[in-house]
Amino acid sequence: MSNTGQGAATARRVRKRPADQAFRGITTGAGVLILVVLAGVAAFLLIEAWPSFVAPAEEIPGEGGLVLYIWPLVFGTLLASVLALLIAAPSAVLIALFITHYAPRKLAQFLGYVVDLLAAVPSIIYGLWGFTVLAPATRGPAEWLHEYLGFVPLFAGPPSTTGRTMLTTALVLAVMILPIVTAVIREAFLQTPKLHEEASLALGATRLEMIRMAVLPFGSSSIISGSMLGLGRALGETMAVAIVLSASGGVTFNLISSGNPATIAANIALEFPESSGVAIDTLIASGLVLFAITLVVNMIARAVINRRTDFSGAS
Repeated sequence: MSNTGQGAATARRVRKRPADQAFRGITTGAGVLILVVLAGVAAFLLIEAWPSFVAPAEEIPGEGGLVLYIWPLVFGTLLASVLALLIAAPSAVLIALFITHYAPRKLAQFLGYVVDLLAAVPSIIYGLWGFTVLAPATRGPAEWLHEYLGFVPLFAGPPSTTGRTMLTTALVLAVMILPIVTAVIREAFLQTPKLHEEASLALGATRLEMIRMAVLPFGSSSIISGSMLGLGRALGETMAVAIVLSASGGVTFNLISSGNPATIAANIALEFPESSGVAIDTLIASGLVLFAITLVVNMIARAVINRRTDFSGAS
């Protein structure tokens, strides 16, 4: 029997082992279970939200119809989350690079523990910190931004006297998702092949050039996946936003005024206890929209990661 034939026979024997077959069945069942749970959640939201789809516009809260009720919430959710991600993602990359390539070993280990510890802090703690500490501290900088950069729509003002603005909310969300994003990127940077780094340095590259040519390309897919993980948490954050943000409805890019759009998750948490009938169905419909947004964001992230994996060589 040729070597090829022996290899095929060995592969067939390995595939027929009972333990392997059982493990394959368990893993397949776990994967199918995830799809079933996801489909069940989507079906529940759709069934419960359906009465709001067919209800007259005057029965929807605000009496403007379902689209006019949900659209400002979608805008506020995306605005706060994207701002938080724009602040947190670059900071996470720099912190991960410092921990993995610049900090002394003991300091790097300590910072790694701190990052992992911060990732486990409940969001309500961040919300209380944002309400009591960060919001009052941002009133002065907000006035400065309005005075010197008031021509930019983001800082058109007038500045809020309480500091409970969209800018403060985005900062709180950024601080909240920063440990998670940093932890994912840090682990990716630690997996960079030492041979790549040493080859770059042997060719005369500086440490910065080595990071740019070897570390960042290898960790690019993890940077995206970590950022999307943080974005997903920011999109669904409830308590921290409900505590910090003083929402008044509407759609505006003004980050420092008292007129702020609400987010879907925070609006559900604040309005659900006092709602009934079609109002509850409307809130569930907004939750269905948030579910769809999160699903689309994760699908896009997965597509981007799959396209960049071959380039980075991370596979």
